[in-house]
Amino acid sequence: MPQLTRRTLLASTAAVLAAPRLSFAAASGPPIAPVRPVTEVLWGEKITDRYRWMESQSPEWEAYVRAQGAYAAQTLAKIPGRSALAAAIAHNTGAVVAVVSVQTGGGKIFAEIRPAGAALSQLFVRDSLTAPNRLLIDPQTFATAASHAALDWWAPSPDGSHVVFGISTGGSEQSTLRILVTDTGALLPEGIDRTAEASPSWLPDGAALFYNRYQDVPPQSLAYEENSLCWLHRLGTDPASDVKIMGQSLSPSVKVQEIDFPTVTSTPGSPVVIGALASGVQNELSLYAAPLAAAAKGPPPWVNICAPADNVTAFAVQGESIYLLTHQHAPRYKILKTTAAAPGIAQAVEVVAQSASVIRAIAAARDALYILDLNAGLAGIRRLTPDGKITLIKLPFAGAISEGSFYAAAGHDGAWFILEGWVHPPVVCHLGPDGTVTTTSIAPPPPIDLSPYTSEEIFAPARDGTKIPLSLVYRKGLQRNGRAPLLLEAYGAYGITLDPAFLARWLPFLDLGGVFAVAHVRGGGELGEDWHIAGQKLKKFHSWEDTIDCARYLINTRWTSHKHLAVIGGSAGGITVGRLLTERPDLAAVVVSEVGVSDALRSEFSPNGPPNIPEFGSVTTQAGFLGLYAMDAYQHVHDHVKYPAVLLTTGLHDPRVAPWEPTKMTARLQAATASGNPVLLRVEDDAGHGIGSTRAQRDAQTADIIAFIMWRTGDPRFQPKS
Repeated sequence: MPQLTRRTLLASTAAVLAAPRLSFAAASGPPIAPVRPVTEVLWGEKITDRYRWMESQSPEWEAYVRAQGAYAAQTLAKIPGRSALAAAIAHNTGAVVAVVSVQTGGGKIFAEIRPAGAALSQLFVRDSLTAPNRLLIDPQTFATAASHAALDWWAPSPDGSHVVFGISTGGSEQSTLRILVTDTGALLPEGIDRTAEASPSWLPDGAALFYNRYQDVPPQSLAYEENSLCWLHRLGTDPASDVKIMGQSLSPSVKVQEIDFPTVTSTPGSPVVIGALASGVQNELSLYAAPLAAAAKGPPPWVNICAPADNVTAFAVQGESIYLLTHQHAPRYKILKTTAAAPGIAQAVEVVAQSASVIRAIAAARDALYILDLNAGLAGIRRLTPDGKITLIKLPFAGAISEGSFYAAAGHDGAWFILEGWVHPPVVCHLGPDGTVTTTSIAPPPPIDLSPYTSEEIFAPARDGTKIPLSLVYRKGLQRNGRAPLLLEAYGAYGITLDPAFLARWLPFLDLGGVFAVAHVRGGGELGEDWHIAGQKLKKFHSWEDTIDCARYLINTRWTSHKHLAVIGGSAGGITVGRLLTERPDLAAVVVSEVGVSDALRSEFSPNGPPNIPEFGSVTTQAGFLGLYAMDAYQHVHDHVKYPAVLLTTGLHDPRVAPWEPTKMTARLQAATASGNPVLLRVEDDAGHGIGSTRAQRDAQTADIIAFIMWRTGDPRFQPKS
C-alpha cells in the first residue's frame, strides 16, 4: 500500500458536489441532509462516508446545522415541565458561589470566582484572608454585541503587582493575552492574540513573562495548533519585539516536533528555568533546564532532563531541587528529585515511592513539596519536607480536589486547594506549614438544603472480571425497584478522572426520583496509568464495554431498567457513549452525546486533531486505523436499526471537537433509525466546547437534557401533547 499521510488523505477525499441546498425546512420531522458519498480504501478496508461534504463547514452546512438546531429547540420546548425544571436549576446554580482557583502574589490573594447569580467567573483580589474581595477582571467588559466574553486563564506576578490573563469571545477559547496593574486595574497597552493556551510564567522580578503563542494561520486550519512557540515578553513593550525562547529550529539540542507545545517555567528562588515539550495531549513530557539569566535574554543553552520514554508527567521546582512525577515502573506514580546543578533524570533519586495511592499532582512551596493523592475516588494530601519526612494531612471531610485547584507558590509557605463532594459544596482551604487546614470564607456555603441527598461508591464487574469503580448519587429513601430514571456518565480518556463534584445543577433531577451515576471506566486515571493505557488506542474498546457492563449491573441490581436508563458522555466521552449506542442500541432508552467525538476516523483532519494523535492514533498507520475505526460511532451506524432516543449537542465555535462531527452523526442516525425515537442536535450559536459558556447557557442545556430524559423514559409529567 502506498504511504499514507494526513495531507495526502486530506487531498484525496474531494467529493463530487451537487448544487448546494441552503434551505432545509421540512414539513414535519428534522431537516434532511443530502447524501454525497465519498469512498476510500484505507489499509485494505473500503470506507464510505455519506456526509463528508459537511466537513467544509460551508454556508450549506451552516444552513443545515442551524435548521437542525431550530428543530431541536422547537421539540425540546414542547416538553411539559421543562420550564419549571429550568427555573429550579437556575435557582440552585444562582445560589452557589463557584470558586475556580486561588493563587497568591506578594501578600495578595487572587481568586477566580463566579459570584452568586453571576453569569461567568470573574477575577477578584484581596489583601489578606480576612480582607474583602475587590473585583479585578470582569470578562464581560470585553464582550461584543454578538458574543459574550470569558476569562480563559490568568496568573499574577510574583509580587502581585500585575496580572496576565486571556480573554476570548463566544466560547471560542481563542484568547488574547492582556496585562493589568493590580492596584489600579489599568490595562497595559499591549494585547497578544493567538494565545489560546498561553501557559504564562513570570520572571522572578515581574518585569517579563514567558508565554506560548500559536502560529499565524486561520483557526480553522489543520495546522493551527502546530509549530507554536514560547516567547519572552517584557512589560510595556511592543509584542513585535518579543524574543523566541523555545520552539522549532531554535536550539540544536532541543528537537521540537510539529505538534509539540513548548512552555518555559520560571520559579522564584531557583537559578534555572524549565522548558517543557508536551506532544499534543500526551501526558509524558520532554523537560530541559537552562540558566535563568540566559533565558531572560533569549534562547538559552538547554540541558535535557528527561524524554517522554522516562514517563515524567509533571515537575515542581524548589530552589536548587527539581522534583519529577513519573509512572516509570510505577503505574500509581512516584516522585524523583534531581538538582539544578546536575538536572538529568539519570542522576535523580527517589524521594516518594509508589504506594496504594495514585499521585495526581505535586506543588512546591517555600516550606515543602505538597502531594495530591487519589484514594478510591477520594483526595488525600501529603507533605514532603526538605529533611525527607512525609506527613499525611487530615482533611476537613472526605471529598475530591481537582488538580486545577491544587496550588502552592515558591515564595510562600503552605498550599491551597478546593475540596468538594457529590453532595457537599466546595470549600476553599489553606494548608499551613504546621499541617493545619483552614477552611476559608472565599466560597461560602450555598443556602441549599442538602440533607435529603446521599452518595455511595461501589464496584461493578466487567466482562473480563475487572472491577469498575461506580459512583451513585440519589435522594435518601430511594426504592430500588427498577423504575428510577438513571443517568450514567462515562468518559475514559487521557487519564482524566471524573472526580466527585458538587451537583447543584443536577439536584432537580434527583428530586424527580432520578439517580446520577458515574462509571470510572478504563481510559481514565482513577486507578493510575495502567487504567489509562487499558482504554487507549487498540484497547479503547474497554471504555465502552466497561460502560455497557456498568449499565447492565445497574439494571440487574434494580437501580433502574432498560426503559429508564440514560447514558451521557461529553467530548472524548462521545466515543464511549457513541460506541455503546451502536454496539447495544437496545440497552438504554436515551443516549446523550455532549460536543462528542463521533467520527474518530476523521477527527485528525480537524484543527484540534493532530494534538490528539498520541491518545487515539492516526489513520496513517495500520494499527492507528484499526483503533480509530473501532472507536468511530458514525461508521458503525447501520440502516434499519431501532436506535434509542438520542440527543447530541454542539457549539458553533467549538475548537476542540469540530461541529461537523456531531452534525454528521445526527444526519446518519436520523436516516438510519427504524425506531421512531427522536434524534436531536442541540446547537449553541454563541458557544464552543462549553468552556467559557455562561451559567444561563449551562443551565438551559442541563434543563433540556433532563427534560429529554424524563420524556423518553416515560415520566407522565414530561409527556408532550400529541
